[in-house]
This record gives sequence, C-alpha cells and structure tokens, in this order.
Amino acid sequence: MHFFKQTLDNNWLLQSSENIQLSGVDLSSSENEKYDWHRTQVPSTVLATLLANNVYSDLYVGMNLETVDKDQFKVPWWYYTEFEITEEQLSKVVRLQFDGINYKANVWINGQQVADTGAINGAYRRTLFNIADTVQVGKNRLAIELIPPKPGDYSIGFVDWNVTPPDRNMGIFREVSLLFTDAISIDDPIVNSNLDVKTLQFATLNLSTGLTNHSSQSVTGILQCSFDNVVVSKEITILPNTSIQEEFTANEFEELKIANPKLWWPNGWGEPNLYKMELSFEINNTISDKKSIRFGIRLVEDYINEDGHKGFKINGKEILIKGAGWTDDLLLQDTHESLANQVAYVKHMGLNCIRLEGIWGKDQKLYDLCDENGILMMVGWSCHWEHEDYLGKPVDERYGGAVNEEDINLLAEYWEDQLIWLRQHPSIFVWNVGSDKVPHPELEKKYLTIFDKVDKTRPYLNSTGGVGSEQGIVTSTEVVSEISGSSGMKMLGPYAYTPPMYWYSNQHLGGAYGFNTETCPGANVPTLASLKKMLPEANQWPIDDVWEYHCGSNAFATLDRVNMAIEHRYGKPASLEDYAFKSQLLNYELMRPMFEAFVAHQHKSTGIIQWMLNSAWPSMYWQLYDSYLQPTGAFYGAKKALRPTHAIYRYGMSDIFLSNCGLEKSEMLTVKIRILDLKAKEIYTDIWEGSMDCCTAARIKAIPEIAFSTSVLFLDLRVYNANGVEIDNNLYWIAQKKDVLDYQAGKELHWEYYTPTKQYADFKALSRLNEVELEYDYAFEDGEIRLTVNNLSEHIAFFIHFEVLDVESHQPVLPVFWDDNYISLLPGEGRTYYARIKSGVKPLVKVNGWNIQESILK
Repeated sequence: MHFFKQTLDNNWLLQSSENIQLSGVDLSSSENEKYDWHRTQVPSTVLATLLANNVYSDLYVGMNLETVDKDQFKVPWWYYTEFEITEEQLSKVVRLQFDGINYKANVWINGQQVADTGAINGAYRRTLFNIADTVQVGKNRLAIELIPPKPGDYSIGFVDWNVTPPDRNMGIFREVSLLFTDAISIDDPIVNSNLDVKTLQFATLNLSTGLTNHSSQSVTGILQCSFDNVVVSKEITILPNTSIQEEFTANEFEELKIANPKLWWPNGWGEPNLYKMELSFEINNTISDKKSIRFGIRLVEDYINEDGHKGFKINGKEILIKGAGWTDDLLLQDTHESLANQVAYVKHMGLNCIRLEGIWGKDQKLYDLCDENGILMMVGWSCHWEHEDYLGKPVDERYGGAVNEEDINLLAEYWEDQLIWLRQHPSIFVWNVGSDKVPHPELEKKYLTIFDKVDKTRPYLNSTGGVGSEQGIVTSTEVVSEISGSSGMKMLGPYAYTPPMYWYSNQHLGGAYGFNTETCPGANVPTLASLKKMLPEANQWPIDDVWEYHCGSNAFATLDRVNMAIEHRYGKPASLEDYAFKSQLLNYELMRPMFEAFVAHQHKSTGIIQWMLNSAWPSMYWQLYDSYLQPTGAFYGAKKALRPTHAIYRYGMSDIFLSNCGLEKSEMLTVKIRILDLKAKEIYTDIWEGSMDCCTAARIKAIPEIAFSTSVLFLDLRVYNANGVEIDNNLYWIAQKKDVLDYQAGKELHWEYYTPTKQYADFKALSRLNEVELEYDYAFEDGEIRLTVNNLSEHIAFFIHFEVLDVESHQPVLPVFWDDNYISLLPGEGRTYYARIKSGVKPLVKVNGWNIQESILK
C-alpha cells in the first residue's frame, strides 16, 4: 500500500464537559472507558447523538423538541476516539484533516495539543494538520474539545422554515480523516473543460493540482494523470517544504484535445456523462500519493435576456431552470440512502435543479448524486448571516452581518475552503455569495480574488435578489452591488397562499418572468398518514398550537391563510381526514400553475426555484414531499407541470399554450381541448394540429367565453404524437366565481411577502359530483406496481389518490415513484398507472378520492 486515507467515522465517544472535567492532555493520555460516554459516529451533532442514545425520544413528534434543555449546549462537549497506526503508516507523512466543525475546537493526540481554537475557528473552515511527530505505532488517542457556536457566530443553521435546533447543530458535522503520503502529496486536483459550443464535437481539458513537498530535501518525481485511454505525465522538481500549483494543458499535451466528448447534460436534456481521472506522483518508481476525481465535460454561461433578466446556458443551450430549495435534516441525520431517495424524487418530478441556501451536506454524497443524475445545483450562503434574528447580532441593512475586518476575513476563508472542496462537481452551475443582500464591497473584492484563483469556470451571483428589490419586499434597500451591479435575479416572493392566476397576471412581483430564486404558492400541509405520525393523537384535530409549532417562524408561523383558502374554495373541513384531503387538492391546484406559468413563458422566464423542495423535519410548510418522504399533492402538481411535452391552460388569460422542453422539434402533434360541466356534459371542444420547436412554448388556442351551465367546469387537455399515442393529459377545474387579488393590501398590511385575495374562486359545487364506483386490476412484480383503473360510469371520477401500504403495518411504503397520482377519469375512461418501490413484497394499494369509495387492493 503506497497511499492511504483512513476515515475516522466509527467508535467515537461523546460527553459534556460538565460531566467529564478533565484536560485534553489527560483525556488523550489514558483509557477513558470508565466514564459515562455516549457512543456515536462522526459526522454527528451533539443532539443527534443524544437522540440516538435514547436520552431523548420522538423529538420530531408534537412539541417534544421543547423538552430539550438548551443550557446544556452552552458549554463545550468532548469527542473522543482511538485509532490504530501501523509501522508502515508511521513511516509516512501523517496528516489529520477536518472538513467541518461547528464551531471551534481544541485537539489533542496522545497528550499533545495539535490544534487550538485559533486554528479551528468557524463552521466552514477546512483544516489540515501534520501529526507525524504526535502519532505512534499501535493505539492512538484523539480528544476534541468542541466549543459551541454563540450568538453572532457564522455557524451552519436554518432560517424561517422550521424551529431552531436546541444545540444549534454543534458538533463535528463533516468528515474527520487521516491522510498518509510519502514526501509529496497531491492536493485538491481539478479538471476544467472548454467546449466548442457551435458543434459540441470538440473539447479541451485543463488539469490543475497542488503539490506539496513535506520534506526538507528537494524532490524530483513524475506526476501522471490518466482517464479513458489517455495518459499524460511530466517530471517535476519541488523545493523543500514548498507547495506549488502544476497544470496539464491542451497546449502542452495533444491528448487533452478531446474529439466527440461525452457531454454532461442536465436532467431532461441528455445523459449526465462523467469521466474518472487518476492522478499519481511517483518518486523513484514508488507512488508517493494518488488521487481519483470525477469530472464532467460541459460549459456553463450566463446571459441577460431582452428584458434585463439573467438566464443560463449549458453547452451553449439556453435552459429554463426548474428547481426547488434544499434543506438538510434538522439534526443533520441524513443518510446516503435518504439523499439518494430525495435526488431520485427530484429527477422523477422533472426538476433540473436544487438550490442550497447554505452549503449543506455532511460529506459530498449529495453533490455526487446530483452529478450522476443531471441535477443542477445553485450553491451558496444562507440569509441567516444577513438578518439579526438568525445571526444573533446587529447587521447592516445593505450587507448583513459581515462588515468588519475580522468577519470579512473569516467569510473569505470560508468561501475559498468551500470552493476548493466542491469545485470538481459539474452539477454546480453557479455560486451564490449573497442571498437576500449583497456582500460588503471589501468582502466581494476578496470573493472575486478567490474566484480568479480557484474557479473561473462558473458564473457567480452577488445575491439571489436584485431585480425589483427597490420595491422593498425582502429588504428595505436596493440589492445592487457597488462592484458588480445587479445580479439580474429577483427574489420577490410570494411565500404564502397565492391563487393560480397570479403567476400569469402579475408583471412586477413574483409572476412568471425573469429568474425567481425563491417563491411558492404557500404552505404545503402533508398527507393524512404523515399528520398522524407527527402530531400526538390529542392534537390531531382541530388545528391547534402544536400544528403551528410545525409551521415556519415569524410571518409563517400559522396556517390561517391556507385554512381560509380551503374553506372559501372547497368548503369548511369536517374532520382531520377531510382537511388532509382538501389540503392535497389545494396543494395540487396551486403548485401546478406556478411551474406551468414559467414553462409557458420560457425565455421571458429564465428560472424558478420553488421554496422549498423538502423539509428539515415534519413540517406544514414549503415542501413537495415531507420529511418521511411522502409526496404531497404539490409533488404531483409539479410533476404534471414539468412533463416534456405539455398542454397548459393559462389562468386569467383564457388560452392554451403548448410546451416542448426537449432538445428535438416535435412534429405532427395533436391537442384535443374539451370543456365539461359537473354532469360530464361536453359543452366545448376544439383541436389544434401542428409542430413545436425544441425548448419553447407557444400559444396555440384562445378559448372563447363559455356560458357556465354549472358553477364549476372541467377543462380537459390531451396531447397526441404523430402516431396518435397520448403523451400528455391535463385536467383543470374552473370556477364561475373567479379569484380577485388585492395588490394594494400588502402595503397596508406592511407585509408584501404575498398578495392578499379580495375574492376566492368557489369550487364548493364539486361536493355535488355523483359518487363513482371504479374497477381495478392490480399486479405486482419485482418492485413494480401496475394498476389499471376503469371508470365505467357516466360521471367524472375526481382527484383519485393512490397510496402504497405495507401489508402488516398498513403504513405508507416510501419512497414511492408513481408515474402519475391525484388523477381524474372521465366517464368510460380507463388508464393504467405504474409505480416503483424498493420492497420485493407485494404491498397493499389504497385508493381514495373526492367522489369515490375508498378501496384497499391486495
């Protein structure tokens, strides 16, 4: 073994300094099993460890989180582990690496201090220490005194989408490892590509890596890199105790000129092809160090459209960014499996992007998964350093917290460490150095210097706000940098209940134009099964303060706006079951048009980030699927909106758009348009035939004014390909009584995060739909469900939900990947639906709906 990385992940012990009052010297010099330790692994936060050790239980249920004593996290905690070193390993350069500690630490090995809080200071610093003179053959003892974050510290954290963790996520939240090399180490290699965007048939590569000579003698050796059938190398001499940066360029090596490269494409546009490169440094035919990295060949560019809004190109093609906001688990308990399930959900919905407000992850697994699945990533800082409520100290209204030299230097160090840590991931297409505000000019100058040195391959955003910020919705000052101007992005909400027509009619706030970096139609209440898991039985109905504990904070600490919308639109819920079902109907009705509007207006619209994708814990707010991995109605509303070819009804505009989000022109399409009343009587029909260019959407039909024979009508849209095969179906319910927005009320309320409603659309007549009995044919094989549903009646079967249940527990089987859900069937219509699950045991399928009897299929 010529090289080795040993990850110190298992067999850790944890305890409060109040219970173990020893010095780091003593702890790292003797056996410690006699003390009352909590066993843990790293990465872990302190509270996650206490939960795993049954000090607490069911912290995500009800208000149990309030039982946690916050004072215990105001003192340092000890992390302790032991590791073995072989004689061969000891003959090498031995380094100890920390990828992330929240917030400060003192470190001892075998009775000697190797790092103090001056060296390990700040959550997003990555630190590396030579410990060759400290370790020994056999057992070694490592003791870490972890100092918790205090108000004003730039720690990891959450904002208004959930409660604050009682321990503020104090802990070793990223990997700890030992690195072993001979005299020369390979440090932070990166492969960059340049692509001929006119033909996409030619690319050049540039490899850059750091090399460090850890010895007191000059060293000459061979640096070699290889991928596919390409091998290039060069002889290099490095002076004693010196670090250098070395490059392989296409100008120097013809082999790095790549014909017909396999490109990395985002989801829906092609395959996210990845290459693997091996690097080694040999001294006298012996490998001193070796690294392996993956990279993708792709080109990212930004542009400004004719309306002055920023957009992005991948491999020369303008791409509509269709994304949602990511959060980690509240106690950072995500596993590789849970991350894989969530990225699979993102891809399944048809999204092509996630935004990380805060640089999340206990390791790089999330980024690897996005690389592999073609999911673009917006990565950058969270706004919790920009607001006093979250940072814990006064902030500048324009620049946030970091305005003094100490803070500016710290965030610049953070940024360089994170860019180097993540820059090899092709999925990351843009860096965000500001969220709601812009960085202080002195800090932005440092950021720009770091970009020039570390990563010139991607655009960066000085803020995710900018356009429209003069309206004072999120901040009271205009979000424009003195150095780099406006970001070209907008952050104008809304964040609360918003009816469908808003996205089409609004032309100065959050409507479908430009790039809206965070927006949503409001809270997203989870399904019945999830509500029963997260709420104690006594608090399940009616809605009380326990429900609101699982909302957001500040202006988002209530469900009042959603509850009012449900009552006005669909009728006052009579029970928990009724409320949960009507919530999914509202989730679907509101989420679908938001995404559809940005798709229909693509080019004028350049991007949208639904706020949010997931939840940090069981939540009532801002989620397409909940923390149990249960998709909501919003999930399937988004999935419907993001179909590759899709017919769209523009609320408030009375017309039909057709979108083609693929890279190929769609020839000889047919769109059938029908309007039916509550009795399923067809009162309007029309057909459009034609072709649709790639990456575009266009108006294909205007709908004439229709006399409402019933107070609610159904609009049915079907798209067929050249072979007559249906490739899209979409059903809307439209009320005679329309939504009316009050654009002035926000100013009167001194809160413009959404536009209040003057008048609600009225769908209560849906309660008069005839009850329908459906026929089912259910089969299961190798994890795939096939469910055929037939409506043999003369009535519409409305809003039918499929749920997969475990045979024994009758609890939902998750994750689950239905090709469609919350579906409706017209009279005489039958369809077959498919779902994938990971279990090989045939589950139950529960079917319920607005006007059908609940059935359990075996």
